[in-house]
Amino acid sequence: MEIKPVKEEIIAYGHPNITASHKTTFEITKEENLGKEGDCIIGVKANKACKDLSEEFKNGLKEGKKVEIKIEVEGISDKIIAFGSPALKLSDEKSIVIRKSDFIDKRTLAILADKAACDIKREIIEKMKNPQTKMRILLEIKA
Repeated sequence: MEIKPVKEEIIAYGHPNITASHKTTFEITKEENLGKEGDCIIGVKANKACKDLSEEFKNGLKEGKKVEIKIEVEGISDKIIAFGSPALKLSDEKSIVIRKSDFIDKRTLAILADKAACDIKREIIEKMKNPQTKMRILLEIKA
């Protein structure tokens, strides 16, 4: 019996204040406005936050499995590898945060990531300064 992959897709949009310079995290938020201090945010107006993810996906994360995060913007893509944890809360209603560290709060989707905001391809970040730009974030639990 083949195990089908557990996936989620999130859509987010650009904002002129996106800098993506944070060295340890990146974040996608449902918020529409972004101040200059939000240097970990790579997308706004997201269609999902932690709380909105399927139970199947949350369970995979809570088993501590590897998660592959693929970011796609206008034909350019980047990939991040991170991990779930039994300690994840996945309850935030506005945001999703991926962290290089093992810190966990209600916004944390994955930890021990191999990239933070500052490591994401700059071509993607430049395009995300335009509010019309649409970003696809594909999340896949790896066995």
